[in-house]
Amino acid sequence: MHIGLIGGIGVAATIVYYQRLTAAVAERGTTLDLTISHGDIQTLIQNNLADARQPQAERFAVQIDRLKAAGCDCVALTSLGAHFCVNEMATLSALPVVSGVAPLDGYFAREGIKRIGLLGTRGVMASRLYGQLAQTEAVAVDSEIDHIGQAYLDMAVAGHCTPSQREVFVAAGRQMVEDQGADAIVLAGTDLNLAFDGLDPGYKVIDALDVHVSVLADLACDRLSLDEVAIKT
Repeated sequence: MHIGLIGGIGVAATIVYYQRLTAAVAERGTTLDLTISHGDIQTLIQNNLADARQPQAERFAVQIDRLKAAGCDCVALTSLGAHFCVNEMATLSALPVVSGVAPLDGYFAREGIKRIGLLGTRGVMASRLYGQLAQTEAVAVDSEIDHIGQAYLDMAVAGHCTPSQREVFVAAGRQMVEDQGADAIVLAGTDLNLAFDGLDPGYKVIDALDVHVSVLADLACDRLSLDEVAIKT
């Protein structure tokens, strides 16, 4: 199956998607058919902060038309923050949309996680992953949500993580584990690999990107059907 990605939101996250998806498909013994359309992170940030779902969905729809013309069979976003308009996007989309949020609830349940701590954009944390967790309770550091969210956006735009930004994220994760009883912390922002890759923070960390990549790799290798994972509209 030919996978389409909307990338550039941000660039660092797109590179990691590309690297990990390529590796995951190779591990499954086949080759990857992939096309990436570059999006504008500044427009996404503005629309996300304004909760302008329809305008952002319309911008994504134009990119999806291009991906369809390139022969893609489905499309996915390389940003969990961008999922704030994923339902509106799916309604407009010329291709089946494979959510990066929807698979997380089942994954957490299979891992035996009862309470998950969230790190990501302000919208992801405040909405508790857009209200899509039914089997697992989600927590966030609500008193610091604006500070953490801004640190995340600054990192995503820059494409690298400063030591002070890393400490913000690591400390927030530690607080959710020690004070709020989180069994693990999910990197619910695809640029957080910049802060956590190669780091042992002293608590369990789950990268949401890896869960999404696993689904996309199974689709690419025809181990899953779109009927099983695509958003229904």
